[in-house]
Amino acid sequence: MRTDSSPGSLPAREHLPAAGAGTPVLDVVVPVYNEEKDLGPCVRRLHEHLTRTFPYAFRITVADNASTDGTPRVAAGLAADLGTVRSVRLEQKGRGRALRTVWSASDAPVLAYMDVDLSTDLNALLPLVAPLISGHSDLAIGSRLARSSRVVRGAKREFISRTYNLILRGSLQARFSDAQCGFKAIRRDVAQVLLPLVEDTGWFFDTEMLVLAERAGCRIHEVPVDWVDDPDSTVHIVRTATEDLKGVWRVGKALATGSLPLDRLGRPFGDDPRDRELSGVPQGLARQLVGFCVVGALSTLFYLLLYSGFRHFTGSQLANALALLVSAIANTAANRRLTFGVRGRGGAVRHQAQGLVVFGIGLALTSGSLAALGAASADPDHSTELAVLIAANLAATVLRFLLFRAWVFPDAEPTAPAREPGLHPEPHLPDPYRTWSDATVRLQPVRHADTDHSRDAR
Repeated sequence: MRTDSSPGSLPAREHLPAAGAGTPVLDVVVPVYNEEKDLGPCVRRLHEHLTRTFPYAFRITVADNASTDGTPRVAAGLAADLGTVRSVRLEQKGRGRALRTVWSASDAPVLAYMDVDLSTDLNALLPLVAPLISGHSDLAIGSRLARSSRVVRGAKREFISRTYNLILRGSLQARFSDAQCGFKAIRRDVAQVLLPLVEDTGWFFDTEMLVLAERAGCRIHEVPVDWVDDPDSTVHIVRTATEDLKGVWRVGKALATGSLPLDRLGRPFGDDPRDRELSGVPQGLARQLVGFCVVGALSTLFYLLLYSGFRHFTGSQLANALALLVSAIANTAANRRLTFGVRGRGGAVRHQAQGLVVFGIGLALTSGSLAALGAASADPDHSTELAVLIAANLAATVLRFLLFRAWVFPDAEPTAPAREPGLHPEPHLPDPYRTWSDATVRLQPVRHADTDHSRDAR
């Protein structure tokens, strides 16, 4: 993962002001590779739909990543025929590379992309970008797996899609439902901060961007879509799935080791109501208590399983000590990250050392309970031992939370970082015909044209 970038904090959400004449609010990118047959009907249909239904100025950008057929000629013809359409040529393949290049240079405050096959019904486009324009959300995705989505596709693709998203939920704790639907949008100010952290240049690009955005505290809006599978899709399913799994491993490893600078992006928004100072209301107490209870319940279950396993090989006191030690280390790490929001490696050793002191107090409580049980009964039942340990652990848990909050993580309650002067200046509208320096790009002149011939010919 890239670790040399210093992205700074994300900006507070604001409703986008009404744009001046000719200034696009939305830039829809259509990444293509050898799509000379479908490109024309796709762009004309999209152009007609936006002209008829979208209330803001827009632009359509055809991002041709190293096509070897007639795609560049078709793209140039579309840019010449249709207003607000331009073509971009990159000499390297990769959907992620094409999106990064166009989005990084675009002057539109809302950036979107869709697949050239237009499998997603275009009526979902306005609901997709509206929350970004209003300032309610930072990213938006179309979801084929939402309960109200209507999807037509084969059993093979359905199985692969659902399996992939289950893997993301299990391995990266992703909460969004559909990572690979080719129908997404992002605010430009958020993209400027996140894109330097995204390493992939292929099909895993948008999955990686979504995972990082979620970890950075961004709000992701999901739109149920109507989606019909394209039987002529040129996507190589096995190769793409393999590359995606490699990406999941790479991102998971980076998140686990703390090599991503996401701590600078956490709780980024100045309009977060949780950051408001309210007299008499302890900041973050309710959220921390819920997180601590969840972690505590899981670690208690983990502790009981360990104790039951160790009890087969040793006495109750040693089994209790070993199980409590292992579960205490896991408990401190989980509470550090999930309950108190501490990211990165800084202070991790000190926190674990303090956690072990808290562990010692818990050990004294549980060992004392076992000793008292042994004094009361020479050969207590295993179920009785577990009941006593549960009661002792409940008492130790209350004390652990108080010590964690007041001693181990006293300054862990995150606050919205101040925005650095000059970090997010007012948007500058560049010359729409300039040449981008990070790729071999040809921008076709944009001129207004009639749209009465924009009906989909497919």
